[in-house]
Amino acid sequence: MPLIPDIRLHQASDPISLWQRTELTSGRTGLDPPFWAFAWAGGLALARYLLDHPETVRGRHAIDIASGSGLVAIAAAKAGAAAVTAYDIDPDAAVAIRMNAAANGVTVLAVCADVLDQDNLPASAADLVLVADAFYERDLACKVMRFVERGHARGATVLVGDFGRDYLPRDQLTPLASYDVPGQRMLEGSDIKRTTIWALLGRPATAASAEPEDLEQPPQPRSNPR
Repeated sequence: MPLIPDIRLHQASDPISLWQRTELTSGRTGLDPPFWAFAWAGGLALARYLLDHPETVRGRHAIDIASGSGLVAIAAAKAGAAAVTAYDIDPDAAVAIRMNAAANGVTVLAVCADVLDQDNLPASAADLVLVADAFYERDLACKVMRFVERGHARGATVLVGDFGRDYLPRDQLTPLASYDVPGQRMLEGSDIKRTTIWALLGRPATAASAEPEDLEQPPQPRSNPR
């Protein structure tokens, strides 16, 4: 897998065809893509960041919002999180998260639920909130920001992976690192997406990441059959 050869995912080999088949099967058009079937740029970059900076997650209780395939949650577990819960509103995503966690030998609690309107963090002990690729729609972006701000106000660190979609609130975030994520032409229209890891303003994510690493480059990925 690009950028993170040590993580294996069950993915669609042809995401566009899968998307089309999903619409045909349901008899509806204009459906969201099956997000769980792809590795998106923000998730790949955030997963790489967690693996590169295990001190950011080690011993913490992490929650991954709009988890999709569970990629970021799996990386958090591999990096040493004490507990990881992955939330998604798609029941197929919850199944994919469980399968992918098992394929990587880690424990991730997959929950099919919409938690963005909850007043408190859904996992009471959570002290790390992870979000990737969730700023592509205005309403969703607003809900995500309100959710992470509530978590941040209760002491949780918030980390975001995003290459700069239209509704990313850059004025409320500070960059920590950037990665060139390959293999994104089918999903994002570009072979490589320069993707940034952001922390919510207010306090640094960790002492180790207080200085932004905007020019950080990923290690050269090894060949890794899925």
